[in-house]
Formats: sequence, C-alpha cells, structure tokens
Amino acid sequence: MSSHNQSLITEIINIKDSLPKKQRQLCDYILKNYQSIGMITVKGLADNANVGVSTVMRAINALGYDNFNVFRKDIFNESLPAESKWTLKKSFSEIPNKEESAPTILQVWNESMDILDKSLDSDLIENFETVIDVISHSSQLNILGTRPYKAMALYLEQLLGEFYSKIRQLSHDTEVLFDKILQFEKDEVLLVFAFEPYTNRIIQAAMLANQLGIKIILITDHISCPIIRYASVTLKVEVSEKQFSVVPIITLIEALVIEIGKRSSEESIKKLKKLERTLIENNVTYSY
Repeated sequence: MSSHNQSLITEIINIKDSLPKKQRQLCDYILKNYQSIGMITVKGLADNANVGVSTVMRAINALGYDNFNVFRKDIFNESLPAESKWTLKKSFSEIPNKEESAPTILQVWNESMDILDKSLDSDLIENFETVIDVISHSSQLNILGTRPYKAMALYLEQLLGEFYSKIRQLSHDTEVLFDKILQFEKDEVLLVFAFEPYTNRIIQAAMLANQLGIKIILITDHISCPIIRYASVTLKVEVSEKQFSVVPIITLIEALVIEIGKRSSEESIKKLKKLERTLIENNVTYSY
C-alpha cells in the first residue's frame, strides 16, 4: 500500500519491471489509464488489460493490497486533478470536435488546442522549473531523439544554439551513440525525447547514461515509459488518440528556449545581435 512519502503511481513504476510479464502488462495499462479506472470492477480491469483476474490480484498484492476496492479507491484519489493556477483558453471550444462537416483544419486545430490544455498541469509546471535549473548548472546539454522525434531534437538545437553554445546533438549518428555517451563528463546532462513506440536505442542510451551517473531529462508521453526510472526529471505531455501531433512538444521546446534565454538574458541578447549582424554582412538574410 502506498506510503505517505511515495504515491501509488510511483510505486507501480518502481515495482513493475520486477514483476512477471502479465503483471507488467497490467501495470503498463494502469499507468496509461489510471485517470479513468477509479470506478472499474476487477473483471473490467482484467478484460481491458487483457489479463486474468488472478493476475490483477497478484499484482495488487505485490503492491501491498489485499483488497481490490481499497486499491481502486487509492487510484481514484490519486487521479483527481491537482489545482493549478495555469490554464490555456480553448480558442476553438465552440467548434464541435466530432463534427464530420467541419473542415479538416478546424478539427486538427481544435484537437491540438485540446491536448495543449490537457498537457499543462501542476506537475509539468513544477518539473519545467527543475529542468531549467538542471540545464543551467550543466557543462553540456546533450540532446537525443529518434524516428519522428529526431526532428524535435534538431528543432531544440536550432533554437537554443543561436545563443547557447553548450549543446551537443546526438541524433545524427546513433551508430556511435554509446561512444559519445561514454565520453560524457559527470556534470553533463542528457535530454531525451521518448514517445511510443519507444526504440531500443533510446532505452539503452538512457540506461548507459544512468549507469555513468549522468542526469537525464526525459520528455515523454506516458508515465509507463521504460526510461522514466532512469530520469532525474520528467516532462510529460499529452498525445492525441485521433491524430499524430507534436504541438505540445513544440510548445514545450519553445518555452524551454525562452526561459533559458531569460536566465542568461544579457549574454543571450549580445550573441543574438552578433549573429544577426553577421548574417546581414554575409548576405545570408535580407536587409532593407
């Protein structure tokens, strides 16, 4: 049963990898859906997770529960949203999300605003500040993303690199990824983009960095992400079930860049002005 110092969700994350395969499958289902299973029956949970009722009982026993109803009550209490002073207005809230006649652009736009709204909670805000502190005190920020999320890693590098020199991109050549990680200094940081389906290369890289004592910043979609146990701090954003979208990730990247710029505003402005002048002088950018 969860202690006062550790939430039930955290306990599930910590214990699930030591459980048998079917119980791990159940734990992953709970972690992805805990906000909607507070009123479910034990059979309903078993059916939804595609496991047996006995598997559910063995798993909750491993968490210290003898009674499913007590477990369900704790899950329900933990799923209640924490109060937050930060909210995003839904610019298209009056546009029916399921309206078949609505233009595609409005449907996509409305869905993007919805997942932005769902992403912004008190945990994200608190962990955002922690991430800024971790980056500010590091000697080097290493960035890693694979498959579609390589683009996110490159976008962060492009924006931040205009005024922040302590940055290294690891996403270009993953064949030598482990070689580079082994050369990390203790005060370097690894920032990882990891979204389903998680790639083995990302997981292995995070595992190695963790073994070397390197702090890891994880940007992910689910608290069931296998890298979460290696991360020093996690920024979790919502994903859409209707469409592929990186809108919350882009927004988070831009917020990180702006905040890092603010923390070193005088030096950042000086570097940006020098860059602007250099680009104009070399006819890279157009000047009136």
